[in-house]
Amino acid sequence: MTLYHFVGIKGSGMSALAHILFDMGEEVQGSDIEKEFFTEIALRDKGIKILPFSAENIKEGMTVIAGNAFGDDHEEIVRARELGLEVTRYHDFLGKFMGEYTSVAVTGSHGKTSTTGLLSHVMNGDKRTSFLIGDGTGMGLPDSDYFAFEACEYRRHFLSYSPDYAIITNIDFDHPDYFASMSDVFNAFQEMTKKVKKAIVACGDDENLKDLKAEIPIYYFGFGEHNKVIAKNVETIETGTKFDVYIDGTLLDTFKTPMYGNHQVLNALAVITICHLEGLDMQAIKDALATFGGVKRRFSEKKFGTQMLIDDYAHHPTEIKATLESASKKYPNKEIIAVFQPHTFSRTSAFLQDFADSLKIADKTYLCDIFGSAREATGELTIKDLQVLIPNAELINEENVAVLKQHENSVIIFMGAGDIQKVQKAYENLI
Repeated sequence: MTLYHFVGIKGSGMSALAHILFDMGEEVQGSDIEKEFFTEIALRDKGIKILPFSAENIKEGMTVIAGNAFGDDHEEIVRARELGLEVTRYHDFLGKFMGEYTSVAVTGSHGKTSTTGLLSHVMNGDKRTSFLIGDGTGMGLPDSDYFAFEACEYRRHFLSYSPDYAIITNIDFDHPDYFASMSDVFNAFQEMTKKVKKAIVACGDDENLKDLKAEIPIYYFGFGEHNKVIAKNVETIETGTKFDVYIDGTLLDTFKTPMYGNHQVLNALAVITICHLEGLDMQAIKDALATFGGVKRRFSEKKFGTQMLIDDYAHHPTEIKATLESASKKYPNKEIIAVFQPHTFSRTSAFLQDFADSLKIADKTYLCDIFGSAREATGELTIKDLQVLIPNAELINEENVAVLKQHENSVIIFMGAGDIQKVQKAYENLI
């Protein structure tokens, strides 16, 4: 049996794939930077070895899977090639792996992780479904019928996949360090549709998706009457959201989700559509939908006295608006406090005013320093460039988190794709 070595195992997709192979009985280890990351806890709990980066980690006979964030000049990749080992990129390995299952790719600019988590949970209510989620969660179930996975558009990596179905949640301009324009983003998704075998399930309320062309059926879902799959009679209830689903004008059933916000209803519609197309037991699907507990770093809640602390991955203006909308619907009588850490200088620069506009929805905003990525560690922009655009916004870090104590009976949402959790942890330790 070969030993799978993951170069960059703490990455969300990489760690999820490591879980899948481990669950299937394979021998797995990996390496990464020594900085603590939220994905490593579950890996260590399974006994998966995580080593610091070193050429010495690479041995004869290994199968090396390399994360997309690391170039061919990385010391471990260089060493692997010196030893004559095949080095497979994450997206290429995943593309081959899914061929054994009926596969469902979940893609889109926003909501991929939440929708993939919901899809895998709901489909497992009726059929065995292995899954890979962008929050670092993955599971390889023996004798699975289906494989649900998150497919990222960055650098067009999703073109490595040929899934049976694809859910497209939305299209928006993001990753400005790679995509040149909104039309460049659209063209990437248009190209991706050619790789899908059976059908595409797309949000018909998204203006950027209406011009999508495909040789296979496109099943549009949403709230608008022009869609094939429609949510009607949407009602916020004490335990979440209730809504009716109509397909081609005929009532399919009434569904309940413990989630809040219109974007959560759209996620559910996409999942229900896939299950309907595959002829899954709809009562089992209903029951599973009602018990979905969410995914990591997506509206993850902790209660401290009269305050509710929420950890959320939102790092784009559209995602921030959706998260704040969910909080307002779930907690209409509480003050909504945003604690936001921008992720990458290029994204912050490209969406500076949009970030300001989305954060103004909150009753009060606190800002952390910009988090640079491995690809882009520095920039001329500073957090003060965003602060001046938001009335009464204040700067916050691990040392001055006590300022949050003044917000009694509030929902404090820590948002970002970097290491915003350290600020939340510092506040939790304080209170």
